[in-house]
Amino acid sequence: MAGSRPDRTRKRPDTYHHGDLRRALVHEAAKTMQAHGVERLTLRAVGDRLGVSRTALYRHFADKATLLAAVAREGFISLRGELLTAWQGAGRGLEGLDAMGIAYVQFAITHPAHYRVMFGGFIDSGIKDPEFEEQASAAFQVLVDALIALQREGLVRRDEPRQLAQFVWATVHGVAMLGIDGQLQHQHADARDLIQYAVDRLRAALAPRD
Repeated sequence: MAGSRPDRTRKRPDTYHHGDLRRALVHEAAKTMQAHGVERLTLRAVGDRLGVSRTALYRHFADKATLLAAVAREGFISLRGELLTAWQGAGRGLEGLDAMGIAYVQFAITHPAHYRVMFGGFIDSGIKDPEFEEQASAAFQVLVDALIALQREGLVRRDEPRQLAQFVWATVHGVAMLGIDGQLQHQHADARDLIQYAVDRLRAALAPRD
C-alpha cells in the first residue's frame, strides 16, 4: 500500500540470534557430509544453503577446518551422552560395559557424518580448539571411568586402565567403521550381530586373571 511503512519485523535470511547461526551451520555441514561426503563440503556452499552473508558466515568459522572441528565437537558431546546413558541404563557392571559397546556402534551407524569427522583424520592437527580436545577426551574418559569402576569390583583385569580402554575402543571402532563403510554387507553380515559377538569376546578378554 502506497505510503505505508516497511515491515521492519521481517528478518533477512541471514539474520539469526547470536549462537543460532553457528548451530545451524554445524547442522547443515553434517547434512552435506551425510549426502555427499566430507570432501564435497565447502564453507561457502553451507552458507549459501542457509542464505547467510559471507560476513555472518566468517564471523563464526574462519574456514572449513574450524567448521569440521565444530561438527566433531558436537559429535563427541552426543557420543559421551549416549555412552553414559547406556552405562547407567544397564545398571553399570559388565552389562553396562556391554551396553556401551553396542551404543558406540549404533551411534556411528546413526551419525556416520559426525563419526567420520571425529575419527577420520579430517581435523587438521594444527587446529587449536580446546573445546574439541576437551570433548574428545571427555567421551573417552567415560570408558576409562567405567573400566576403573569394574576393576574396583574385581570384574575386569587390573591392567593399566587407559591401555585397557584403548583395546576396547579399537575393537568397537573397527566394527563401527566396517558398518558405516558398508563392508559388512559385502560379507552378508550384520553390524548388530558382530558387535554383540565382539562385546561377548571382550568380556572374556577382560576377565580377571586367576
